[in-house]
Amino acid sequence: MNRQSSVILSHPKVLSASGLWWGLLGVAAFSFTLPFTRMAVDGLSPLFIGAGRAVVAAVCAAAVLLVTRQAWPSGTQWLRLAVVGGGVVAGFPLLTSFALQTAEAGHGAMVIGLLPAATAAMAVIRGRERPTRSFWLFALLGAMAAVLFASLQHGGAGQLRWADLLLFAAVIAGAVGYAEGGLLARELGAWQTVSWALVLFSPLMLGLTVFSVTQEPPVATPVHWAAFAYLGVVSMFLGFFAWYRGLAIGPMAQVSQVQLVQPVLTLLWAALLLGEHITVPTILGGAAVIMCAGLAVRARLTRKGS
Repeated sequence: MNRQSSVILSHPKVLSASGLWWGLLGVAAFSFTLPFTRMAVDGLSPLFIGAGRAVVAAVCAAAVLLVTRQAWPSGTQWLRLAVVGGGVVAGFPLLTSFALQTAEAGHGAMVIGLLPAATAAMAVIRGRERPTRSFWLFALLGAMAAVLFASLQHGGAGQLRWADLLLFAAVIAGAVGYAEGGLLARELGAWQTVSWALVLFSPLMLGLTVFSVTQEPPVATPVHWAAFAYLGVVSMFLGFFAWYRGLAIGPMAQVSQVQLVQPVLTLLWAALLLGEHITVPTILGGAAVIMCAGLAVRARLTRKGS
């Protein structure tokens, strides 16, 4: 076992600064995902974007695994990789791509703001982590603040739309993939986990990509292709290097809460890249989200039997 694995397997009960910074780096990479997806769907079909970005990432993953001569996962690990892939390789990208055909990136950030709380819940179920009451309080307040400030961005919450249902489903898919991936990264390594998941799902995603091309041949501008390239290389591949590394160092439920700042960053990029309007309530709400995230990650974590 190498030194990196030994550190990851230590399962600290107190939040590690290293885990926090790796998590923040992953969040920074992911914060561009919704704006670039919204940009790409103006010129490319959502099926092509959701599946094709996974194919691009799988090519990168296969190359890195081959060059570094990584050992193959075990039988049980393959099953767990299927859970990871179903959540973050297939589920989240496809669901958000279809949702952002009609929803703005800022509106998507409102719903995706629920992802940290959902990931923490999955960590409790799957990772046997038991956060304190104060942790849950701050996590809930952070999720509520994320929903509130993004709702105010669009003039208040309206009726539930089909795009909202897709985004809620994306939250569940992402939370399952994050939690299982964070656990598996303690065994396989952070970048190895996402790489093997991408390789495992590559036949399915390649098939969907080919199907999308036959149904709607991609015709897009260089800007659309640049956005697509970011989604494939960074959002689907490099970002997970940092994110799963942070979750693996853990504690997972606490590190996952740094994603509460993602809606703030996403709305900022949406304003700069897409021209979406930012209001004073948005600024105040963003400050509240960051404050709640900071309080949540400082809350101590206890485990069953401790």
